[in-house]
Amino acid sequence: MADQLEASVTLPSDPVSVAAARRYAAQVLSDWGLPEDADTADTVRLVVSELATNSVQHTFGQSPTFTVDLRLEREEWLRVGVTDSHPRWPKRLPAAVQQDNGRGMVIIRWLAAEAGGRLSVSPTEDGGKTVWLALPWPAGAPAGTTRGR
Repeated sequence: MADQLEASVTLPSDPVSVAAARRYAAQVLSDWGLPEDADTADTVRLVVSELATNSVQHTFGQSPTFTVDLRLEREEWLRVGVTDSHPRWPKRLPAAVQQDNGRGMVIIRWLAAEAGGRLSVSPTEDGGKTVWLALPWPAGAPAGTTRGR
C-alpha cells in the first residue's frame, strides 16, 4: 500500500449536502477496506455529519462550499477533515445554550477521546479553517490501494 491514501469532495454549503458528505465518506472507507459495521466507520459517519452540519449552519452564507477530506496514513491513522472558508473557529457553547443544540463539538471531542484520537483545527490559506479528527486505523483492517476518488 502507498504511504497515504487520500480522497476529498467539495459540496455546496446546503443542508442536503450533509447526507451526501456522509455517504461519500462511507463509500471511501468501504473502498479502503473498512467494514461498514466497524466502530470507526460509525464514528466517521457521525463526525462528518456533525462537521458538515456545522459548516452549513454556522458560516452564515460566507462559505459557498465545504470540503470533506479523508486521509489514511500508513495504515495507522485516519484523518477526517471538513474545510470551509469562514474565519470563525468552532467553540464550545455555554451550558444553557446546549439544551437544544451546540453539542456537536462536545460529541466529536468525546468520540475522539474514546477512540484514542485527536481533534484539531487548522487555518487555511484563504482565511477559513479545517476541523480535523485523527483516529487510529483499526488493527487488521485492510486498506485499499486506490489513491483519491
